[in-house]
Amino acid sequence: MSFDRLAPHYTWMEAVLAGRRLQRSRIAWLDALAGAGDILIAGVGHGHFLRACALRHPHARITSVDASGGMLRRAETRARQAGIDMQRLRFVLATLPGWHPPDESFDAVVTHFFLDCFPPDELHQVTALLARALRPAARWLIADFAVPDRGWKRHRAVAMHHLMYAFFRRMTKIHAERLTAPDPLLVAHGFKLTGRKTLEWGLLHSDFWQRGDTSRV
Repeated sequence: MSFDRLAPHYTWMEAVLAGRRLQRSRIAWLDALAGAGDILIAGVGHGHFLRACALRHPHARITSVDASGGMLRRAETRARQAGIDMQRLRFVLATLPGWHPPDESFDAVVTHFFLDCFPPDELHQVTALLARALRPAARWLIADFAVPDRGWKRHRAVAMHHLMYAFFRRMTKIHAERLTAPDPLLVAHGFKLTGRKTLEWGLLHSDFWQRGDTSRV
């Protein structure tokens, strides 16, 4: 699985097809990362969230992981152009679940439009790996696509998901054929859904999960 073929085109494709909708989903819980010293972004993509995160939280150390070298280079370039202190940023070229960060090494993980790339068996491995890399009172931000429960909103989402998965399976060789909700897996690893915001009539959602003490919210 690699987004290298799309890396040169991903930013303009997103702008044309979705405008600011995906970025609004990404940054919906950005302030929930306040105070996090070490943040992991899994599937950093073209780096729009990394830029926003590094600017909003100037003291955080951020590790960005992606299976696409092209995406990582664009994320790094975007951060440099924003004047971010590159000493606190780390870029890792790796494919999950093959990459194994040290246990309990991060205060928060961000998986925006990333977990939907994995079929159920791989998703189980990826969430377990990321959960082990997080400290006991960690935070987990997720922005992704969703399928509403009923009505025209559900039919619209199902049709759009079918087209998206057909395209990305062909262009990037992702293994997933359909969306698998990660919620039960996060709960199994001790996380509680603290907040969920929905956009685009239920097609998109942005989640804030937390493990341990949730009284801070």
